[in-house]
Amino acid sequence: MTALGLIRSLSLAGSLLGGGLTAYALAEARAYTLRRVTVPVLPPGSPDLRVLHLSDIHMTPGQTRKQAWLRGLADLDPDLVVNTGDNLSHHASVPVVLDSLGPLVDVPGVFVLGSNDYFSPTLRNPLRYLLPDDGTRHTDSAQLPWRDLREQLTDRGWLDLSNARTTLEVRGLRIGFAGVDDPHLGYDRLDLVAGPADPDADLRLGVAHAPYLRVLDRFAADGYDAILAGHTHGGQVCLPGIGALTTNCDLEPERVKGLHRHPASSAPGDPGSAWLHVSAGLGTSPYARIRVACRPEATLLTLVARD
Repeated sequence: MTALGLIRSLSLAGSLLGGGLTAYALAEARAYTLRRVTVPVLPPGSPDLRVLHLSDIHMTPGQTRKQAWLRGLADLDPDLVVNTGDNLSHHASVPVVLDSLGPLVDVPGVFVLGSNDYFSPTLRNPLRYLLPDDGTRHTDSAQLPWRDLREQLTDRGWLDLSNARTTLEVRGLRIGFAGVDDPHLGYDRLDLVAGPADPDADLRLGVAHAPYLRVLDRFAADGYDAILAGHTHGGQVCLPGIGALTTNCDLEPERVKGLHRHPASSAPGDPGSAWLHVSAGLGTSPYARIRVACRPEATLLTLVARD
């Protein structure tokens, strides 16, 4: 083979490999997956509690496959729904999100909002996502109808935990909640929710969109049994043997998704520690609908009694 022929062959092979990887990444972004996780966090003798954790839906009206998959989650018959934000990616998405949630909005639920509930996504270089955070927040784009989303959810009975504390009884268990508005935008007001968690609650849950360490540290120190968050997309692009390349916050990549402890070195029962569940979420930016080794997900958390 001549040198020119070799160059052409290598170029063709590279094009085929790149095209195959792109096709895989596009397909994986639509491979919606239900995770099931058991968390030993309830008082001894308590009944199991089924909590559906939803995050980062990033809905646009044309995403019909995602909408159908979301509707099917009602068949899980959860006792509680926790939505950790970034539901929207389009100005017309609020009724689509509500329709996709279907009967789930009639289940006891709590929520916080994320940056992509507030502001429209914009076309950006996706490689910037992999660079260190320079603090830039795109709050100059058009606002999305987040007020409408909040009103629709609260009218159906879900509780808005944005910089708020509250309690809710589910299956005879008293649950004490604390939540913050989006830490990625700096909207969190920890001063409004700080202080010991409800001592009379059977379960204490902290809720945030983005799992920034300042928020996790505060909730753990205040005695919350578990913390639920999203935002990271599980890294969105993960490499074999390496894992996630970024978390899009100051959480370390090793805890970019799934169930862990916070602080990371703590064990169940350690004072000032909590379980941490980070959802990899269901969506992506509408301008870069790809995932690599990180399927979009929702999680059914089964909370069980501690040993």
